[in-house]
Amino acid sequence: MNETTKYLALGRRKESTARVRMEAGNGSILINGKPFEKYFLRETDRIIVMQPLTLTGSNGKFNIAANLTGGGLTGQAGALRLGISRALLAMDESFKDIFRKNGYLTRDSRMKERKKYGLKGARKRFQWTKR
Repeated sequence: MNETTKYLALGRRKESTARVRMEAGNGSILINGKPFEKYFLRETDRIIVMQPLTLTGSNGKFNIAANLTGGGLTGQAGALRLGISRALLAMDESFKDIFRKNGYLTRDSRMKERKKYGLKGARKRFQWTKR
């Protein structure tokens, strides 16, 4: 691995998109220019993001810069996890089996159901009145 090599990856979940740039470094994670801890305030979101790094033992070995757009914080955390997993996979193909087994390379395809015509929302209907 060359020290100047940058690995680029894209992750998506729900309406969120994460563009990830990863390079060898001291382990700093910047999201939209903010430190990782300041962006994700919930501990569960931080755990989700760090899962691929802890699984491969890569904590503190890479500097990660990510641009997150769309959706909410939990969706963005899931998108970032997929992006980091794909960047690590681009760096080392031997991680593929571990990531596949834990489901980190599978894009979560669940999306918001669209509103249907004649209804209030995706499924909610207007109240029926007899008279």
